[in-house]
Amino acid sequence: MPQKKKTHKVLRALGTCLGCLLIFVGFLAYYSANWYADTYGQLGFEAILYTLLADLGGVESTLIYKYVRSALIPSLFWTALLCPVLFGTWRKKLMLVFPKLKLQLFPMRPVVALVLTLAISGSFLYQGAETAEFWDYAENLGKQSTLYTDHYQDPATADITFPQEKRNLIYIFLESMETTFFSREQGGLMDTCVIPELYDLAENNINFSNSENTVGGIRSGMGGVWTVAAMVSQTAGIPLKAPPDVADGNSYGNNGVFLPGATSMMDILHENGYYQTLMVGSDANFGGRATYFGTHGVDKIYDLFTAREDGLIAPDYKVWWGFEDNYLFRYAQQELPKIAAKDEPFAFYMLTVDTHHEDGYLCPDCPNTFPNKYENVYACSSKKTAAFIEWIKTQDFYEDTTIVVVGDHPTMGNDYIRSIKKPGDENYPRDVYNCFINSAAKPTAVTNRMAFTVDMFPTTLAAMGCQIQGERLGLGTNLFSDRKTLGEELGSNGFNDELNKPSNYYTSEFYFEKKK
Repeated sequence: MPQKKKTHKVLRALGTCLGCLLIFVGFLAYYSANWYADTYGQLGFEAILYTLLADLGGVESTLIYKYVRSALIPSLFWTALLCPVLFGTWRKKLMLVFPKLKLQLFPMRPVVALVLTLAISGSFLYQGAETAEFWDYAENLGKQSTLYTDHYQDPATADITFPQEKRNLIYIFLESMETTFFSREQGGLMDTCVIPELYDLAENNINFSNSENTVGGIRSGMGGVWTVAAMVSQTAGIPLKAPPDVADGNSYGNNGVFLPGATSMMDILHENGYYQTLMVGSDANFGGRATYFGTHGVDKIYDLFTAREDGLIAPDYKVWWGFEDNYLFRYAQQELPKIAAKDEPFAFYMLTVDTHHEDGYLCPDCPNTFPNKYENVYACSSKKTAAFIEWIKTQDFYEDTTIVVVGDHPTMGNDYIRSIKKPGDENYPRDVYNCFINSAAKPTAVTNRMAFTVDMFPTTLAAMGCQIQGERLGLGTNLFSDRKTLGEELGSNGFNDELNKPSNYYTSEFYFEKKK
């Protein structure tokens, strides 16, 4: 075969491979973006970027199967269908014949195939980017937030005074717990309240509400709408951002540090002699949670692997994301008395898991009160959480302990939320649950507060009896005080817009160790 023909064949083969790859990438971007939006909701491209850059070890397998079924398989199907049409070398030609013109339809001319490939791939990439809110993200890349230079209060230099008798803290992150599950009369979207025990807890203790409802919730805000981001938001008063020039591939946090320049609530408690623990019902390494809490002064972390080591569950036991909340609360009841017996004050953080999307985990003793499985899971979580708090109240350490119960972020079960909305609910504000029990502080106002989860940082310390000069830590404001939150000063949309913008201050001050 002449060299020229060989070269032609090689180039044609390379062109076919490249063209098929472009087609596949276009379809994959389109179906992946739709899968993400349907599964998680419109969380912004920042959340997608972090998901792509984070360690995904420990992810629940059902999500992987659904992604393969909803995004990967359709992409492969359409690629396999279109590529032979675009690049097939058919022996017989299919022509359109006009009086003065002949058009060869198949096999396609290379130029025609190239144009169609670029058009198909480009249009699906564009639609995928639109669904993923990439264009809003790209537009913001040229902007800089002024939040940090104008409003950020560095907790490392803030004047914080602890009471003479330091109070313990039990901080319960309730997975995906939002006020949507209240009844419509209570400000939710349900015909009947799905989480009555949690509603009663909030009503009979201290709850901060963004509305006029006596029991309500607070906003997550951009950069705080997935679990580790919510934990950062609530304990450090800042969103979690993943600038592409800093994040290390898909392993951010695996080098042993996580936002080392940020000063969190755990850092402050560590400096004040607290023994601190984190308990989760899954692999604590998922999403960098173990690294974040370990970086910031937490002494011990309990998770799926320690539960096996401690004999709580069998060595090969694993359901859902790790082990269900039945075991989690039992584990907490087993370990808390030991923790409280130490000489120093303690802070115990825990994260439930049963209400994680999709559809949650329904354990055998959960009631079958509602027709929808997800609602029964939430009802079960409400009962278990309330029972756990009642147990805490019987313990000797309770008198000196403040309990904070808060949703980490709104549920990512986007399909479910769409299914319960009625006409007129399109702009319903989905807020996360919050409740302060046995607080050392009394609030000046609890309703009509435009509060965000970043406000939990100083508010929690205030509930423990701390005095905070200026009433602000990070971007959060002490809700027990009468100082306006940044949500109130800038408006909900204005504050969210600023949270969404890039910040050189954030990158330089939080992502790297501060120079001593």
